Amino acid sequence: MIATAFALLCLGVVAQALPQTVHMFEIKPVAQRHMPRLRFDPYEDTWAFFKRRHGKKYGSDDEEALRYRVFMENLKRIELHNWEYFNMKKSYYLDINQFADLTFDEYKQYNKLMVRPANKNSSSQTFLPPLNWEAPESVDWRTKGYVTPVKNQGQCGSCWSFSTTGSLEGQHFRATGKLVSLSEQQLMDCSGSFGNNGCHGGIMDQAFEYINSVGGIESEEEYPYMAVEGTCQFKKSEVVADLTGYNDIESGSEKSLKEAVASQGPVSVAIDASHRSFQLYAGGVYDEPECSSIHLDHGVLVVGYGSEKGQDFWLVKNSWDTTWGEQGYIKMTRNNNNQCGIATDASYPVVKSTVG
Repeated sequence: MIATAFALLCLGVVAQALPQTVHMFEIKPVAQRHMPRLRFDPYEDTWAFFKRRHGKKYGSDDEEALRYRVFMENLKRIELHNWEYFNMKKSYYLDINQFADLTFDEYKQYNKLMVRPANKNSSSQTFLPPLNWEAPESVDWRTKGYVTPVKNQGQCGSCWSFSTTGSLEGQHFRATGKLVSLSEQQLMDCSGSFGNNGCHGGIMDQAFEYINSVGGIESEEEYPYMAVEGTCQFKKSEVVADLTGYNDIESGSEKSLKEAVASQGPVSVAIDASHRSFQLYAGGVYDEPECSSIHLDHGVLVVGYGSEKGQDFWLVKNSWDTTWGEQGYIKMTRNNNNQCGIATDASYPVVKSTVG
């Protein structure tokens, strides 16, 4: 895997000419009751719903007024983008989510990059596809029991740990027939000596190295997620899953990634998520021409692939709760010059089978 790692802690009134956008809720004009922004605020209910849905609380009236202005700026961007979506100029649409009150610079601050030492010892091998085998046209490992429910990393740059557990959960199921939610917190608290840094970033391959070295990982139930780095509490007696190594996918090859996903199961990948379009993504096939295939800042999990309305996509599980994207997932463009670097830094763990 390329020596990079990543972590994401994952105004004005819209012009009347714009059509109604795709929203999670209905916008109803109401007279202003709280903040003296306008004598008549048509988005009061929208703002109130956003705060309730995402548990937003602000420290002062000034802070709330600032967040409202940012929210309205993002809402305008959503409207403008979705105008293009409705007119068949975009393949995906945006909507209000938990990041809608953040400026773009604030959103980007959640992204952190780490570099793995080039001379780091590794127990990895290169993935080789099965002989005389052709990958199917579509795959969705959720339907086969390989994938746990969408999780939420909160305001902590621990995406690397969720990507790690996601692929190991899939491989553990493949080997044992048992789907167990694994502990991201153990990786955050205990894998620092392998180059990871809790909420400040990490590397999936180094997390695999750590798990292999200590002899396994505990369950989410036994070692629950806290969204802050703490003292290592690992107990070997509570191990529920282990690995013997990991396989790296040929860097930049979407063909190899497809073969790995189809033949092995969910795969950990790194992507470039540093775009407003990713921040506010809600559905459709994500196609962002500005996406980098080199500068990667977010760890996620490819759980399948397919095509929609003639567009090939990767089915990707995120760790930003079900309020983001398509119930916590995103369809990312496939066979499009490795857009967002989805095949640049991909790997999965190897687990010894106990089935049969």
